[in-house]
Amino acid sequence: MGYKIVVVGATGNVGREMLNILDERQFPVDTIEVLASRRSIGTEVSFGEKTLKTKDLDTFDFTGWDIALFAVGSEATKKYAPIAAKAGCVVIDNSSLYRYDPDVPLVVPEVNPEAVMGYTKKNIIANPNCSTAQMVVALKPLHDRARIKRVVVSTYQSVSGAGKDAIDELWDQTKSIYNPVDNKPPSKFTKQIAFNVIPHIDVFMDDGSTKEEWKMVVETKKIVDKDIKVTATCVRVPVFVGHAESINIEFEDHLDEDEARDILREAPGVMVIDKREDGGYVTPVECVGDFATFISRIRQDSTIDNGLNLWCVSDNLRKGAALNAVQIAETLGTRCLKKG
Repeated sequence: MGYKIVVVGATGNVGREMLNILDERQFPVDTIEVLASRRSIGTEVSFGEKTLKTKDLDTFDFTGWDIALFAVGSEATKKYAPIAAKAGCVVIDNSSLYRYDPDVPLVVPEVNPEAVMGYTKKNIIANPNCSTAQMVVALKPLHDRARIKRVVVSTYQSVSGAGKDAIDELWDQTKSIYNPVDNKPPSKFTKQIAFNVIPHIDVFMDDGSTKEEWKMVVETKKIVDKDIKVTATCVRVPVFVGHAESINIEFEDHLDEDEARDILREAPGVMVIDKREDGGYVTPVECVGDFATFISRIRQDSTIDNGLNLWCVSDNLRKGAALNAVQIAETLGTRCLKKG
């Protein structure tokens, strides 16, 4: 007997990817339902060889359902997640709404799978920010060996992290560069994204950082270790899918680059592609559609006593969102619900 699964926000980029990954990983689904807002009712989505029609989230009864994967914004989640949770359906939420709630576990299964046990407080589990998810997969095995003191990360984040409208804006703007009469001014972004980079993701905070940068700091502390110091600069780049990160790590103990490479090769969810030659590293284009978090450019930082640099790339719609949510569901099933 498998699980009764609900995908909320099934018509969006992440919702569709959740359905793909549930099928690809052969998650033990007994029954599945796909939900969307009223304006998208009846939209068809694919689940393996099946075609499903979305139903109305507003009138759906979550009673008797095991797990709801939420891929909608914070406002909709704020309204509907407590309804699902109260009905006995465990919510795995991809929005930022519950990430910082002390009664809601924030989980990356390769890093802190034991945290899922805390779901019982609110019947909700939070999925981390896409840029945080791939970084902590790389940090955790290194932290276990040499204890991380400080992380300096600069991100190169694709437009898909901002949704379908952002993808369309990059596409339309790129074409308009070659057509002077077809001007496409910024709409989703604050400045032109085509052939440009924008050091601004989410809103600005009082200290001058953006909320995206703040998320990486707070989430890394909650998932890995509250004592790790993190500083981040988050940048949007003209790439459709795939986030990249340049990560500088300072450890309490010495960690040789060769040992770090060996540790990461054995780490769950990590693929090391690190050859010191032309093309001996992974770029966002190459990671699209893959489950792994790719690590390249591993090298000592000679400017500090115990430092390493590395390059981290992952498909943000997968590991940064849909895949991690499904992995949480798998972990929840194995450790807690025990069906399928």
